[in-house]
Amino acid sequence: MAAKKKMTLYFTEEVVSETKQEALRQDRSLSWIMEVAWKIARERLQSMPGVDEYVDDYEASA
Repeated sequence: MAAKKKMTLYFTEEVVSETKQEALRQDRSLSWIMEVAWKIARERLQSMPGVDEYVDDYEASA
């Protein structure tokens, strides 16, 4: 079993409300919903350019 680590994250009230509704709908914990959401979104997020890439593009065009 993976070690658990406590972390504080800040979300808008709307995101918290929607996440709670989804957790109730699926009869899952908020932690489970967030972990699965991260696993689903991870590949898409990694394909987005990082801040360094924007700076490199800007400097190359200057």
